[in-house]
Amino acid sequence: MGDITGFLKIKRKEAGNRPLHERIYDFSEVEQTLNSEDRMLQASRCMDCGIPFCHWACPVDNLIPEWNDLLYRGDWKAAYERLQATNNFPEFTGRICPASCEHACVLNLNLEPVTIRENEVAIVERAFAEGYIKPMPPKKRTGKKIAVIGSGPSGMAAADLLNKAGHSVTLFEKDEFAGGLLRFGIPDFKLSKATVDRRLDLMIREGVEIRTGITAGKDISSKELIDNYDAICIAIGAGQPRKLTVEGSEFEGIHFAMDFLSSQNRVNAGLLPMTDNPIKAEGKKVLVIGGGDTGSDCVGTSIRQKAAKVTQIEILPKPPLTRTPDNPWPYYGKILKTSTSHEEGCERLWSISTVRFVGDGKITRGAEVEDVLWEKNNGRYVMKPVEGTRRVIEADLVLLALGFVNPVLDGLVTDLNLELDDRKNIRVNKSLATNIPKVFAAGDSVNGASLVVNAIASGRKAAREIDNYLRNL
Repeated sequence: MGDITGFLKIKRKEAGNRPLHERIYDFSEVEQTLNSEDRMLQASRCMDCGIPFCHWACPVDNLIPEWNDLLYRGDWKAAYERLQATNNFPEFTGRICPASCEHACVLNLNLEPVTIRENEVAIVERAFAEGYIKPMPPKKRTGKKIAVIGSGPSGMAAADLLNKAGHSVTLFEKDEFAGGLLRFGIPDFKLSKATVDRRLDLMIREGVEIRTGITAGKDISSKELIDNYDAICIAIGAGQPRKLTVEGSEFEGIHFAMDFLSSQNRVNAGLLPMTDNPIKAEGKKVLVIGGGDTGSDCVGTSIRQKAAKVTQIEILPKPPLTRTPDNPWPYYGKILKTSTSHEEGCERLWSISTVRFVGDGKITRGAEVEDVLWEKNNGRYVMKPVEGTRRVIEADLVLLALGFVNPVLDGLVTDLNLELDDRKNIRVNKSLATNIPKVFAAGDSVNGASLVVNAIASGRKAAREIDNYLRNL
């Protein structure tokens, strides 16, 4: 490392966020940027720790100490070259990754890890700004044709690497624009869609064909795909939301979180007039059920839509402020996470179970809830209701952010007669091959709902396996 004692001289300094009173009135990205000098100083904090646990914790195997050292030395171009060697889309992960690398950083023993995620996005943005990133189509084509179904991070990663290997790749997307949940699921205040379009435009100039508005299994049959392509990669995500089957769940005003978020993203993109947005929080008491990142996104979006009040409830206990003995470093810290959306104004409640919805006719007016306790029984935690704690949380709009259970099975999956595992995800072998010849699968459709960085890693592996398969035909 260029300065092995940098962490002793320089304190952790984050870029910070736009002022709260300003950002809640628009959907522009919340996070700010550091100047280049400060960013290089932050990179100098990456110590010569001997064993890079940050690299161990990174799903895409980022060479973090290497590009941190190059950044500290001011060699931004070389830093980008090391970064892109393992990660197709650092401009995405640098914005929305939960940074398991920072949790595993040796300096996190003192709660001051290197600003790895911010360093990453600074490197790639500098590369775009200075023209290091240019279209580089393959010099030769193999003559093999590949269909990638689904243009989220997994499908994009697979398509990108397969195209770079010289194969002819067609990326199919059911929505009107490519990007999957990067475009329609993640709010603009976390990830600008200009960032997504910039990468897609680059892929197109490198030779990837993108066909939108086409649902595989409906607009194009599985037989057509099998007949016309040498390999198929299914990367359709885990799009089936988890339902809450309690009394009153059919009331008007109860919606899945992703329907709410995607509608607002379409409004922001000009694809849907604001007046036609079917799910609006303005002036309403909003109840978000689910305490994860999607729930947090619903909070921030509701606040920007001028909700009267936002409450978020979670069935699990409130996480601790610091690591517990059974959650040691360098594993991901299961501690309380307060997002920028939470900072903007939200009541958060834990260990709350929804008993039923109450309403006026067919319109929801709230949720009857009760406190629960989690007790360990034979090594497993069991939920028990607390007597006398039932009450109603008033709500005009309820958003179900309960996660996703499996890929949508109707259509391509059933049409191809793909085998499923016990969780109804697509079953694959160690090479990500399905039970159908020349059909592979990757991302959340195989692993279940997970992180963008995990999807990218899976898409990269699928690309390598498909490339090996085609070259050995």
